Amino acid sequence: MSGGRTLAGVAAGLGAGALWGLVFVAPRMVHGYSAVDLTAGRFLAYGAVAALLMLWSLRRRALPTVPQALAAAGMSLLGFTGYYLLLVLAIRDAGTEVPTLVIGTIPIWVMLLGKPGHLKWGALLPGLALTAAGLALMVGTPHGAGAAGASSDFARGVVYAVASLVCWTAFALVNSAWLKKHPQVQATEWANWLGVATGLGALALWAVAGSPAPTLLAQPDRGMFLALAVATGFGSAWLATILWNIASRRLSASLCGQLIVSETLFALLYSFAWDGQWPSPAQLTACVLFTLGILASIKAHR
Repeated sequence: MSGGRTLAGVAAGLGAGALWGLVFVAPRMVHGYSAVDLTAGRFLAYGAVAALLMLWSLRRRALPTVPQALAAAGMSLLGFTGYYLLLVLAIRDAGTEVPTLVIGTIPIWVMLLGKPGHLKWGALLPGLALTAAGLALMVGTPHGAGAAGASSDFARGVVYAVASLVCWTAFALVNSAWLKKHPQVQATEWANWLGVATGLGALALWAVAGSPAPTLLAQPDRGMFLALAVATGFGSAWLATILWNIASRRLSASLCGQLIVSETLFALLYSFAWDGQWPSPAQLTACVLFTLGILASIKAHR
């Protein structure tokens, strides 16, 4: 593997992590918009991009069958609209840091639930212990400026974060099984079907529970809201996937796995920067423990 190819792959992986990390702080960057508004805005942008790409390739690729469309609709609800709605609610109540670390354990849960038979449980214990210690330390520290003051709100936010974790972990496992069962469906084709389904779901969600269009347009932060919708829909959903595919093709699977940690680290960096403060010693220690735990778990899986 050449040095230039490796460097380009690492840069692409870090770029994907930087874009993914944005979704954790975006809900705190605008005011006057509900969790439904933020979720619908992001995925309407993603759906529009996917629909354009799907129309552009229509001559070369067939439309999904009814069972395929239903599968895309169900998984888009689980892994996109439902997951992100719960994440926005978690960030609203618990701030950015704790939900970020909770979601950051997804690679471990996916690995545990899909553990190969040759991997011994004892090899995973050091990584799991470090990760749990980091999470416990972060939860036990005073909550940042983005968190609600009431402890009941914080606890509710943690519950939302765990629910969003369950949604995306289930999506990862079900999506992987579906793709293996349907090898005739190309990965990019499936991504576009998911995007269109997600966009339609976001439109229905906004129509049922979102703020009226005049209310959205009257908000002083409407320019920032639109920019974040495009950045998290086009950038964090569509473009980040392309960058991750580039990294996956140029790097070994083990190195790609380690780069997943960049999503969590970028999210925490954005959060502390938005608050205009350095992490406390306890928060910094928690981040280090968490990162070491993820890396140890990935190493055990190699």
